[in-house]
Amino acid sequence: MKSSIIPIFIPHLGCPNNCVFCDQHKIASTVKEPDFSEVKGIIEQGLSYARKPQISFYGGSFTAIRRELMEGYLQTAVPFVESGLCDSIRLSTRPDAIDEDILETLRKYHVKTIELGAQSMCDRVLAASGRGHTAFDTSKASGLIKEYGFELILQMMVGLPLSEKEDELYTAEALCRLRPDGVRIYPTCVIDKTPLYDMYLAGRYKALSVDEAVDICADLLDIFEKYGVYIVRLGLNPTEELSNGGVKAGAYHPALGEMVYSRRFLKKVLPLVPKEPYDILVPPRSLSVAIGQKRCNLSYLKSISPICSIKGEEGLELPFKISIR
Repeated sequence: MKSSIIPIFIPHLGCPNNCVFCDQHKIASTVKEPDFSEVKGIIEQGLSYARKPQISFYGGSFTAIRRELMEGYLQTAVPFVESGLCDSIRLSTRPDAIDEDILETLRKYHVKTIELGAQSMCDRVLAASGRGHTAFDTSKASGLIKEYGFELILQMMVGLPLSEKEDELYTAEALCRLRPDGVRIYPTCVIDKTPLYDMYLAGRYKALSVDEAVDICADLLDIFEKYGVYIVRLGLNPTEELSNGGVKAGAYHPALGEMVYSRRFLKKVLPLVPKEPYDILVPPRSLSVAIGQKRCNLSYLKSISPICSIKGEEGLELPFKISIR
């Protein structure tokens, strides 16, 4: 699943809805759609640092933009694929912007990967979030994408309006049954100048804390792992804007992914904690996750048990081993 990409940001020009978490005003007023020559330049520049990358159209509902514009972008990108300089094309879109005609077009232009913004598989959550599509739309689109032979990546959001932990677990199970090749998990962040921020200020929306989101996502990891679904990313990509006040509330942290894996490790260890002094041994590559950010796992275990250390052991094949002193 891991490969280098050349990201090309396409604004939400074709998005038919105003999702409560999205800053449509900013997108419409300050972000300009790239023209075809700019797209070509972005690809050429990307080739200077990436070998056979995927050309990736991100930032909006690619298949919902004007048809001539969508095909123009694909026509600009496809020569780089046909010449062997790039591997393939990747795009992100909405479940209700997928049909047989669109998929035939995408296949013609060597699109390999389609990322689908499912967000939730609970219709009341989707309605409260202003998504404008249903869980059935996601199931139908996913089935078509797989039927046409594309790689399917599903995106889910944790902590949307009206969503409870049981809804997040249900969504993860439902997404796994659609047989995606991977998932992205994004805890909801409250961004300035969005309907969600207005709801938050009015007390009509309670944002998840970072700790709450980490705890929920740690349980989601087990579900996706059970079904063998690869997690492409956990948490928003850190940007200067997000890190400097762009997020007004919610579960944003630059190291959220590592925090989630650390919490999952702690949850697996806790039922096995002995009463005698002990060490936890882990493969060396897992040491930082086991200890936790700012040593949070080790500190917590020391507060409730006679743990002596968490340390790496070469050759250990288990996720961890508890060694009594």
